[in-house]
Amino acid sequence: MRRLKKTEQPNIIWAPWRSDYISRALPEPPGCIFCRMIGRKKDAADLLIARRKKCFAVLNLYPYNNGHTLIVPNRHTGDLNELQREERDDCLDLLKEIRDLLQAELKPAGFNIGINLGRVAGAGCPDHLHIHIVPRWPGDMNFMPVLAGTKVISQSLQALHRQLKNAYTSRH
Repeated sequence: MRRLKKTEQPNIIWAPWRSDYISRALPEPPGCIFCRMIGRKKDAADLLIARRKKCFAVLNLYPYNNGHTLIVPNRHTGDLNELQREERDDCLDLLKEIRDLLQAELKPAGFNIGINLGRVAGAGCPDHLHIHIVPRWPGDMNFMPVLAGTKVISQSLQALHRQLKNAYTSRH
């Protein structure tokens, strides 16, 4: 990678929404972030797209790609084996609905869908299961993350939330 000369200015990528992330350097309140979302019913602030009897869908606050969504069972458990059949069915039904919604609204070429079990597997919240749905497009992994350790996401979470919430509500 080429180093800038002292007289050169670096390229700047404007991402003003990142200031929210930077300013959140304060510790999270105690308890589970997902359990707090269930109880406080502030869907727009929490970026919740849909609620069902046993689970909900929420945009990932730190997405890998635009549209990165989580399907979260309402019951607090980090053990896949503890999910009851009704909870699993509800989560998988919502997973399908959200995947279809993302396909219709964002038109990705594919998806990564998975569960990280345990912190060493990448789970940021290992005590409360959640399923990741990550839309993928050709070329979405470019030089920025590889060389600069930076991912550029072109749509704000708030704008995407409004788009998906409105589309989901109109379908159901």
